[in-house]
Amino acid sequence: MQKIRVAATAAVVALGAGGFWFYKRADATEAPKYRLAPVEKGSIKATVSATGSLSAVRTVQVGTQVSGQIAAIFVDFNDRVRKGQLLARIDPTLAQQAVADADAGVERAQAQLTAARRDYERNKQLHDAKIITDVEFNASQSTFEVANANFKSAQIALQRARQNLSYTTISAPIDGVVVERNVDVGQTVAASLSAPQLFLIANDLSHMQILASVDESDIGLIADGQPVTFTVQSYPNESFTGTVSQVRLQSKTQDNVVNYTVVVTVENPKGKLLPGMTATVQFLTASANDVLTVPNSALRFRPTAEMLAAAGITWPTTRGADSARARPRADSGAARDAFAGGAGPVGATARGATGATGAAGSTRANGAPSRGSGAMLWYLDKNGELATTRVKVGLSDGQKTAVEGRVLKAGMQVIVGTAQTATAATAAAANPLQPGGGARRFGPGGF
Repeated sequence: MQKIRVAATAAVVALGAGGFWFYKRADATEAPKYRLAPVEKGSIKATVSATGSLSAVRTVQVGTQVSGQIAAIFVDFNDRVRKGQLLARIDPTLAQQAVADADAGVERAQAQLTAARRDYERNKQLHDAKIITDVEFNASQSTFEVANANFKSAQIALQRARQNLSYTTISAPIDGVVVERNVDVGQTVAASLSAPQLFLIANDLSHMQILASVDESDIGLIADGQPVTFTVQSYPNESFTGTVSQVRLQSKTQDNVVNYTVVVTVENPKGKLLPGMTATVQFLTASANDVLTVPNSALRFRPTAEMLAAAGITWPTTRGADSARARPRADSGAARDAFAGGAGPVGATARGATGATGAAGSTRANGAPSRGSGAMLWYLDKNGELATTRVKVGLSDGQKTAVEGRVLKAGMQVIVGTAQTATAATAAAANPLQPGGGARRFGPGGF
């Protein structure tokens, strides 16, 4: 019996010691692991994005001024044509008949004019001899003048009929490429109200343009001569270049958003770009070379109170509603800088602190501080302890931001977030003695 008691006591002690060791081990692995990114040195470009469609610089709609049935078509899509080349022909039967009728009208008017001239010349002699009265002479003179006017009118009608006959042959007005063909043989076109479009000819597809729609908030950054890069869906891995040639003053409002059209000229020597393609355009508004850059997530990172405590920084809780009296209770430089830069733990506020915006209190749309403002970067010092430094924010391309700071250098690792290791998370979930066992905890920027 005594042996059984001793064995039971030993088992209880061993179980307690094992549980205590496992608890300590799990608690030790609970410390967060930081995700780091290097400070890089290089170039950065700020751009404005827009979308637009490609088109030829000059296009001509080829129509017809006469109505009729299409008798023949001599070109098709993508055909290259020269100025004056025959494109199509409208059935000329009615136009030829109109010419013949107008020609007959000219002959009739000419015969009437000849007869009226003879009467006028005879009556003039009789009037000079005092044989006929002035009334009779004036009547013959008037008839002659009317006949002369009718002859001129008949000549004009003949010219009009001949011109309409020439309109039955459709010729290319410029050199170019047939982009559209809107008619077929046998189709009847009516030109009574407006000239119907038969063909669309693009002058030169080696020189094209993009009509990009830019929001009013960005149009002030666009100017003539500005370089542009763009991509099209047909070549997603290839970037093309262009130049801003015009910022049109006419605005367009769609869904309560005011947009302006920006014309971008594009060279297309290989013919890869086609009319109508959708282009995603990037207007280069500013650039900086040989600068230090960090990911925007590094500027957004804020440590938790536990992280600050582990670094020897005690961030005070607010007293009542007046959080402006709070002060860090540590004399470390990291504590003073963190407080001054508003980079305290998540949820804490203090005098001068503005959360993620830093001291300047303004942010971009992506959450990074605005250009020219101050911000805080967190890193691990040479002893592996949490430290912070103040930096000045520069140009941003939406993913990286240029920064300046007295301790920054290329290759330096800065904190962009935290995440527990898989071992720590597994141990916490498996340990029933761990407070909050089974629950995973992540710091700001964790995943």
